[in-house]
Amino acid sequence: MSRLARVFTFGGTDGSASRLRRLLGMSLGLIYLFYPVSEVVDGTVSGAQAVWRMAALAAFLTVYLGVVLGPRDHDDHPRWMFPLLGVATAMGVIFPLLFRSGGWLTLPVFLVIVYAMGLPPRRALIGIAAMAALVVVQGEIIGADDGAPWVLVLQVVTLGVLFMSVRNTRVLIVQLRQAQGEAARLAATEERLRIARDLHDLLGHSLSLIVLKSELARRLGEQGSPRAAAEVADIESVARQALAQVREAVSGYRRRRLSEEIDGARSALAAAGVALAVRTRGTPLPEDLDGLFAWAVREATTNVVRHSGATRCEIDLSYGEEGAVLEIADNGGGGPYEPGNGLTGLGERVRAAGGELETEAGKRGFRLRAEVPPPSDRTAEMIADRLAE
Repeated sequence: MSRLARVFTFGGTDGSASRLRRLLGMSLGLIYLFYPVSEVVDGTVSGAQAVWRMAALAAFLTVYLGVVLGPRDHDDHPRWMFPLLGVATAMGVIFPLLFRSGGWLTLPVFLVIVYAMGLPPRRALIGIAAMAALVVVQGEIIGADDGAPWVLVLQVVTLGVLFMSVRNTRVLIVQLRQAQGEAARLAATEERLRIARDLHDLLGHSLSLIVLKSELARRLGEQGSPRAAAEVADIESVARQALAQVREAVSGYRRRRLSEEIDGARSALAAAGVALAVRTRGTPLPEDLDGLFAWAVREATTNVVRHSGATRCEIDLSYGEEGAVLEIADNGGGGPYEPGNGLTGLGERVRAAGGELETEAGKRGFRLRAEVPPPSDRTAEMIADRLAE
């Protein structure tokens, strides 16, 4: 729907209710019909002249209400809007000169309201100025009472500016509602992406561990080892934990801790025959970085278990005045590497925290490095990005 149609519908979605609002909004101006009607009512004009004048007034009012209440198309141009507006303008110019009566000088007031509500601001101002000049010129031609045209000019200008303000307010309200709807849509989209990313990370890690333990339990079972039952119990425990984490992720209450993820990584890597070495330096991580690096450990561990064929993995963590650095490396076969959804999502998280994520695959294995600057630097970078936008 065009901007013009949206203004005249007053934000309504129901056709009849919208027309009622428009009629109520425009009906205040109908008081100006008193002047041409009074000439017939008080007997100043009678006979055929009275009939012609009332017929002309009815025709003008019909066209005017057609402009205000007419149906709106959903394309860029409301149906019949501009043709009817042209006819109403012609009547406003011709009738005062035809009947040579000061009472008919009020017709431009009606036109000004439509101009102010329906035309773009620059054209509306031109229309208001044209109607004001028309009232003065017609007043001189028909010999209206001294001062009457100037009173109408003041009313034309005042009402024109007033209804332009009303129109601008309506447009801003429509834009605000659209912006709120768009913000809600983007928030819902972001939440769906968050849940999808979290589920990928959770299920990828848990299912990889379940597959490894299942293979181990099968081999142990074939050998008749009593450890098979313990591995099956571990599989059940991992599955239950994964189910609980999925429920928490969907509910939005899940919170990861780096220490827990390192313990989980140690268990998963041990099941895959990979030795894990962990080194930490500096002070404890703040809560936001603890959760972020927990994600990084989970994703890197999943990749080691799935793809690397490594026998050793190292996790190196440091946090101090220069920021936080997490590096995870393995001695796997390396080779061609293309980042999947997990590492792509992890990169988005790190960048959202103001840091950088680096990944490298080579002959010596795979390396992941996440570096996040201290809070003061991250704040400065965010401010600089906002200013750049």
